[in-house]
Amino acid sequence: MNKSMIPITPGLLALISGESQLPMPFTHEIFLLEIVVAGTTFCEQIKEIEPQIVPEKVLTMQREPHNQHDTFAIAIYCDDVKIGYVPADMNLVCSRLMDAGKHFFCRVENKAWKHEWLKIRANVYMVE
Repeated sequence: MNKSMIPITPGLLALISGESQLPMPFTHEIFLLEIVVAGTTFCEQIKEIEPQIVPEKVLTMQREPHNQHDTFAIAIYCDDVKIGYVPADMNLVCSRLMDAGKHFFCRVENKAWKHEWLKIRANVYMVE
């Protein structure tokens, strides 16, 4: 019997924690919600990042359990820029699932400027 230990490397830790960029086998996307991204007017870089926000663009989602305005807050990022949030009236179930270890993302449907507000419609998916 081989009793050797597997050395713990940063790559192994990333894989175990789900932070790895490797594709996950046997996964599929489960469509959950249609949203309009909330709070885009508070993103100081929205005009610079707007050209990258195109239909079918995948946006990442990250829980903010210590958000002072909403303990169920879920931030939405385009690359490394926080562009807004899942609307507060729609984030409860997703935030609880994220806290339980489920992974989520958004996919842009469309966008339109409404005066100084960038209205971004996106679909929310859970990875299962």
